[in-house]
Amino acid sequence: MKFFAAVVLLIGAASLNAQTPEVPDQIKFAGITLTIRDDAKKEIQKDVNLLTQHAGYFSVKTDRAKLFFPIIEKIFEEEGVPPDFKFLALQESSLVADAVSSSNAVGFWQFKDYTAMEMGLRVDEMIDERMHVVAATKGAANYLKKNNLQFNNWIYTLQSYQMGAGGVKKAVADLQNGATAMDVTADTYWYVKRFLAHKIAFENGLTGEPEMKLITYQASAQKDLKDIAQELSVEIATLKEYNKWLKADLIPDDKEYTVIVPVGKLNSDFNKLFLPAKKISMSETKPKEMKPDSVFQINGIGAILSRKSETINQLAMRCGLSLDEFMEYNEIEYSFIVQQGMVFFKEKKKNKAEADFHKAKAGEDLWRISQLYGIRFKKLKKFNPETNGVIKVGEVVWLGSKRPEVQELALEEGSEVAKLNNAEPFEWETKSPAKAQTDSLSLPHLQKVHVIDSTATLPMADYVNPKSSHTISAGETLYSVSNQYKIKVTDLLKWNNLSIHDKLKPGQILVLADTTSLITDSKNISTTESVTFHEVKSSDTLYSIARQYGVTIRDIMEWNYKKDFTLTSGERLQIHIK
Repeated sequence: MKFFAAVVLLIGAASLNAQTPEVPDQIKFAGITLTIRDDAKKEIQKDVNLLTQHAGYFSVKTDRAKLFFPIIEKIFEEEGVPPDFKFLALQESSLVADAVSSSNAVGFWQFKDYTAMEMGLRVDEMIDERMHVVAATKGAANYLKKNNLQFNNWIYTLQSYQMGAGGVKKAVADLQNGATAMDVTADTYWYVKRFLAHKIAFENGLTGEPEMKLITYQASAQKDLKDIAQELSVEIATLKEYNKWLKADLIPDDKEYTVIVPVGKLNSDFNKLFLPAKKISMSETKPKEMKPDSVFQINGIGAILSRKSETINQLAMRCGLSLDEFMEYNEIEYSFIVQQGMVFFKEKKKNKAEADFHKAKAGEDLWRISQLYGIRFKKLKKFNPETNGVIKVGEVVWLGSKRPEVQELALEEGSEVAKLNNAEPFEWETKSPAKAQTDSLSLPHLQKVHVIDSTATLPMADYVNPKSSHTISAGETLYSVSNQYKIKVTDLLKWNNLSIHDKLKPGQILVLADTTSLITDSKNISTTESVTFHEVKSSDTLYSIARQYGVTIRDIMEWNYKKDFTLTSGERLQIHIK
């Protein structure tokens, strides 16, 4: 039996090695002969081994490539883009339509919303063409062609896909315009070497016909997806699976749209990506399961969960602490609003968590995350200065000063930063985040912001906190503003009645919130209200300001779109006075 087991293991190892190609001394890419030097060959071979070492993972990606590459190749041929670039989609997204990166790049070619719209793709509440293989590939072709006009070198065009044309110009001294031969060395940009690993790993595995094929169907405007499914004898669920770009069943009428139709046998494992075992230094440890009436440990610190209607005084007593100690350890004030199921500590929190990062969920803010991991709120703010107190669902929040290099974040699977587990399948299918609810980990739900009567003459921008509007400086773009405030470009365009091609001017004010929601039912608003602005001093708290004006903390938070209790010296808060 031992001999038989050894033979099986040897056969398995041999078959695995048989499908792992060796990195050649030379390789052709987009008409350029690349000579791969020994120092670079070792790096590329390591990536090739990782891509091919897990048979299930490799098979799923190969099946996807066989399915989508014919469409991509046809578009690249029409657009004059070298067909080798098809492997870039495999590198970027593993050809998963709704793949989302940690930086909110989406779809087959991992476009951010701003870049996608610049390339002519529609991205809004109804349509996201980043998930449409035809539209997104045409957008990628336009982007690649535009950059190659500057470089006349497809290697640098490839590099620009990750770091932008400007980044390539700064990084590369000699752009070698029109080069037909180049060397690949240890100094070659990591993204280019990662691409070559994908090309080498998968190129020879694309033989044979796929069990299923995709065809394109030119859909009429206002036609229902259910009718198309019935007409083509395809299950509606299957049709939706391959048309995630369409967020409703009705085809829009602004232009012609192509529906992707699968023909043949559907592999049940097609939407599961089995990840290879790979040691990643960054980890996300899920918070431990906690029971309401027990004392548990988080980050080595004793903690409890708040009960229904419990006050901070009662919590302090349950922890065996004075009220001052309890507030200090949990970084809260007298005015803090306790909700059922919140985490509170019996000791001081630590300066670092056991995990490296946390992916934010609906309703979370920095304070709640600090409680989930037993890390001091002030330290968490220091580790995440770019958040500005606003955290989006899925955003990575760093739990220490340690951050990965760019290479560590750009895994070959195109996934978000993850601790890979060889034993479990990684579900690439994404689901729309649920609306934030008032649960154990969410702030009190903020209702519509109330404003003064409709006869007021102040401009709308004066009704929002300065943090809810932005004055454009020279050189700023919609993308830079959206990145600064963690807001979608599509939302900025909608809220400010702009198009993607409008130029911003210095001094122009952009609203950073949906001002249409500022108007509420007249029955709920006093027509005798007036508005004033309070400039925050270093000694101010929301509680002291609320007492000064005879309003509630919740009122101030609603009027000023505040999602936490943080105040900044010099910040202007609008106060509604009856």
